Amino acid sequence: MLFEGTPFELDRLMLVRLVMTAVLIAFLFLAFRTPRIVPKRLQNVGEMGLVFVKEQICDEILGKENGRKFFPLIATIFFTVLFLNFSGVIPGLNISSNARIGMPLVLAVIAYIAFNYVGIKKYGFFTYMRSSIVVPNVPPAMHVLLIPIEFISTFVLRPFTLTVRLMANMLAGHIMLVLFFSATQFFLFDADAWMKVFSPFSLLGGLAFTLFELLVIFLQAYVFALLTAVYISLAQHADEH
Repeated sequence: MLFEGTPFELDRLMLVRLVMTAVLIAFLFLAFRTPRIVPKRLQNVGEMGLVFVKEQICDEILGKENGRKFFPLIATIFFTVLFLNFSGVIPGLNISSNARIGMPLVLAVIAYIAFNYVGIKKYGFFTYMRSSIVVPNVPPAMHVLLIPIEFISTFVLRPFTLTVRLMANMLAGHIMLVLFFSATQFFLFDADAWMKVFSPFSLLGGLAFTLFELLVIFLQAYVFALLTAVYISLAQHADEH
């Protein structure tokens, strides 16, 4: 640990988080410091990512006008989740800092504040709350059951599921990679001679799962950003509940 015993103590996971944050900042700086009309190299990669977020998430869910308004927030969430996840397959780092609850919770709280702010700003606090939890055109007696369900679904489960989905997926991927490559090391160096034959299979399994984990890394960033956009859209149309 760095600065052990002080309020600024940093464990390995925090250091990984800082490293990947620095990598993200450096990537964006290098990609867009001297933008060209015809993009090349890093600028091309950066623009592909931004265009993907804009067209496939913001414009698709929120429409072009609102998509442009919330694009900075959703793009920031997407790239933050993506880069912090990516450390899980980088040798020497070997873990996503999203595999611990802290960062997923922070991102979920940001999304939570954003969509509630949008709803409250548009409708006012009490109208927004009523529109979000009161289901229209149902028998009055049903409200006793539906209002608590809608409240929990909207204001409790949304941030909870955002947090747990990201953390659980990245933690599970880390555990699986550790098991595959630890098994390979065991078969090669510690197991009896006849068991060494299993080492290529565990190594191939680890490599195959690494490729799968790359897909999961992207999907988790996409899903988190997509759900943030969906929740903002629902808040904007809370009166159509």
